[in-house]
Amino acid sequence: MIKRYSYKRKLFFYFFSLFLIFTVIILFFQYSREKQYRVDQLNNTLYSIAQTTGNYIKINSLQAKGNWYNVDSVVRILPRHDVRITIVDLDGIVLYDSYIEDYKSMENHKTRPEIQKSIYSEYGANIRKSASTGKNYYYYSRYFENYFVRAAVIYDIEVKSFLKAEKIFILFIVFIFLIMWVVIVFVTSKFGKSVTKLKDFAIKVSQNKHYDLDFRFPKDELGVISNQIVQIYKNLKEAKDSLSLEKEKLFNHLYILNEGVAFFSKDKKETLTNSHFVQYMNIISGQLSISAADFFNLKEFTKIVEFIDNPPQKITPNDLPKIEYLISKSGQYFKVQCVVFHDKSFELIITDITKLEKNRIIKQQMTSNIAHELKTPITSIQGFLETVLDNPDLDPGKRLHFIERANAQTTRLADLISDISILNKIEEAGEHFTFENIKLSEIAHEIKDEFKVAIEKKKMSLDIHINDKAELIANRPLLLSVFRNLTENSIKYAGENSYISINLYHEDDKHYNFSFSDNGKGIPEEHLPRIFERFYRIDSDRSRKLGGTGLGLAIVKNAILLHKGEISVRKKQDGGIEFLFTLPKSIIE
Repeated sequence: MIKRYSYKRKLFFYFFSLFLIFTVIILFFQYSREKQYRVDQLNNTLYSIAQTTGNYIKINSLQAKGNWYNVDSVVRILPRHDVRITIVDLDGIVLYDSYIEDYKSMENHKTRPEIQKSIYSEYGANIRKSASTGKNYYYYSRYFENYFVRAAVIYDIEVKSFLKAEKIFILFIVFIFLIMWVVIVFVTSKFGKSVTKLKDFAIKVSQNKHYDLDFRFPKDELGVISNQIVQIYKNLKEAKDSLSLEKEKLFNHLYILNEGVAFFSKDKKETLTNSHFVQYMNIISGQLSISAADFFNLKEFTKIVEFIDNPPQKITPNDLPKIEYLISKSGQYFKVQCVVFHDKSFELIITDITKLEKNRIIKQQMTSNIAHELKTPITSIQGFLETVLDNPDLDPGKRLHFIERANAQTTRLADLISDISILNKIEEAGEHFTFENIKLSEIAHEIKDEFKVAIEKKKMSLDIHINDKAELIANRPLLLSVFRNLTENSIKYAGENSYISINLYHEDDKHYNFSFSDNGKGIPEEHLPRIFERFYRIDSDRSRKLGGTGLGLAIVKNAILLHKGEISVRKKQDGGIEFLFTLPKSIIE
């Protein structure tokens, strides 16, 4: 298994090796230089001796006279007495030697290395054992025209020591090396700490592990760079987290929306869709197993596909190309929209506008019904008044009759306008109604007192079964309107000698359950699902004669819904009709 070292150790090793090599080279160079310096010193000394000897021979014409023994005079005055001087002619014959008395018997020196070197160089030097004395010498030879002057010293311990480099220099180099070793340790430790921390940061970040972003690197160049890298990462992380949060909000928003939303790339690859998009596609296509990618294969969306395949050439951010149209399917209405962005990606939106469309249809029908309902009393009033105006001699009794009939139609018209106004206010401005604490028994008895005369006239009875302590938070006028309209309907249509019952038959912690019933003629079963519709009448002629607007039960239902309650109707087994409705004790949470 390969052992892995830390960056700090590797860095130290690299620096240490580099400095060690550099130190060895310097040491070797300086040692060689120092040694050469010592050799040059010895050569200079021997040069001076050889030169002095050569000058002496020349001045005293020793070569011409053959008095080579006079060289002893030079030897005696030399500063060093251990120097051996030898004179050799060009043929290698020894002419003089200061150490050998019988120098004439010495062997030929022509082949001696130092002699050979001095022929071609300024001087010749060599260390070897002397054949004459049997000792090691350091030889130095110079060539003087017709002879050689050789100076030599015994190569003993003293000379050897002299020629060696000073050890103090090596110690100095070693000392410098130790100092640099400490410096390298310090530098690599400091530098390695930054690199190691930066490496740990990079590894943990790449593995999505926690890292202390408040850690500060050393205050050096690498530390400054590392701190900047961490700060940049911190800023990017904050931006990424912020984008992730916004992306999550967007996703949550898309899935909460009642609209079907889908995003596609320019090559029609799905980027993002919510559940409503697929759900609405299923409804529109009539297929169950379908995905967002099947959008482009459905005939209902052919217009969108053609628009996407042929987008405008130039798209500006402030004027994005858009197409929208309506699709009707199985009683539901959908608005389909497509927006193409500047990079040719696009967004598809499917909106369920069934409720809005049905409300529009209802409003159209309501407008038509209102016009029809208003036309009847207005026509009657106009007819009565024209009769009076066109017949000035009309009998006063008949004149009064027509005026009374016109007045009755005026009252009916006022009631109709009032009911329309109440319905509109409930539907369009329900949040503006004020709510207060109300005793239910007071409301019921107020209605009983209001219709007392009408009830007695038809020999009817009204029974109230409501606990005096029952209270709820409600809008008083609307609650009165609920009981008033139900009571008025029973008085008009139940018939004489019938009875009306208002019963709070159940309650829990949050709700009251009511039953409003009579034992009159009742309502045919086929009409029950529609009796809460505006202007719906079972017998329109009879209803108009009795003064009904056709909006009473619509007001009842909308008022109960505004109070977050529920209402239903059913036929009683023993005859008559029964309304069952629930009201919360408080709609304020």
